[in-house]
Amino acid sequence: MKPVSRGAAVLCLVGATAFWAGNYVIGEAVVDVIDPLSLTLLRWAIAVVPLVLLAHFIEHPDWRAALRRWPLLLVLALLGMAAFPLALYEALRHTTAVNASLISAVNPALITLVAVLVLRELLGWRGWSGIALSLVGVVIVILAGSGSTLTAVEVNLGDLLMLVSIAVWTAYTILGRRLHGVPPITATAIQAGMTVAGLTPVAAVNGISLPTEAPSVWALLFIGIFPSVGAYLLWNLALRTVQASTGGVFLNLMTVFIVAAGLLLGTPIGGMQVLGGLLVLGGVILTARDRPRAPVPAA
Repeated sequence: MKPVSRGAAVLCLVGATAFWAGNYVIGEAVVDVIDPLSLTLLRWAIAVVPLVLLAHFIEHPDWRAALRRWPLLLVLALLGMAAFPLALYEALRHTTAVNASLISAVNPALITLVAVLVLRELLGWRGWSGIALSLVGVVIVILAGSGSTLTAVEVNLGDLLMLVSIAVWTAYTILGRRLHGVPPITATAIQAGMTVAGLTPVAAVNGISLPTEAPSVWALLFIGIFPSVGAYLLWNLALRTVQASTGGVFLNLMTVFIVAAGLLLGTPIGGMQVLGGLLVLGGVILTARDRPRAPVPAA
């Protein structure tokens, strides 16, 4: 498939982030009807076949060669396809989608920090300042969401689980950089298949909660199709035209979309949450604009 125009790439990035934002908003509405384990399993069960077809016709992969990387693909599936959504959906049972999005907005800065520590990537003063600013913003959001103060901290369980989810996603992202030779949609399809195969016996033992009313069915179909399939397709189409760093900046739109949806749905947003969110976004922008000097090669 040929690269799209830059204008189309921007629209693809906006669409992808809107779909991922929808995962938070719809997920918050449905987790009381479908438990996190069932929702994670059903989500990827719906998505796996479309992902395989998209990978086959768009990327034309060598499936046998891709499956030879099964150990790393399995670890990535456990982290990004199973542990991350499980932590996210469980968090949404205890906190709002708005609060969850404000906390998760620190993820790009956290990924940058871990890349510096683990992959020895360079970071300039803007990057370090952005990470510090984002962490301050997350603390403010957590305290505002729990109604605590610095002298009497009572962290909301949902906010704590969001910290777990972004830590898992950071590990998934860093390890994903070691996956070479497997196209992105193909890798996503294989991981989705592994997740379904792994979670099915677990869900069979614990019981699977299936939606019985129309709103829950539509919510499940939305999560299984748009955030799981559509967002990945749009994201990868855009990255054929724009740089990955440019695409990463667009991830900040998720928080904008989720807060806007929360306001429309009547979710109360306090001034401290707004302040914390602005600090997080400001820190992420600082980190994204960081341009450290390249190291001098050894003689």
